[in-house]
Amino acid sequence: MPIQPSLAPSAALVPEGGARAAFLIVKDAAQYLGLSPHTLYVWRHRRQGPPSFRMGPRGRVMYRREALDAWIREQEQADSRSNTALSPLSVVPQRRSVRMPGT
Repeated sequence: MPIQPSLAPSAALVPEGGARAAFLIVKDAAQYLGLSPHTLYVWRHRRQGPPSFRMGPRGRVMYRREALDAWIREQEQADSRSNTALSPLSVVPQRRSVRMPGT
């Protein structure tokens, strides 16, 4: 079955030889994360989101694939819905101390 042109992976994701690229440009990193490139630019400006750096003489913003994977794992661990240790429903309620009036 031939690959449709619109579904073909970009050259930055799969270089010649079929190996996955270690570095992604903003567009490909956004696609990898399921976000818009604009979101990554905003996060970078605010010093949020996955770590990025500038590469080459033109200073192109790049993301290391393994850093994206690590960032995704950190997000999963920080979310109480996927990390039961952080769920407020798993915490034993604390008892309030009762103050008696006049004491």
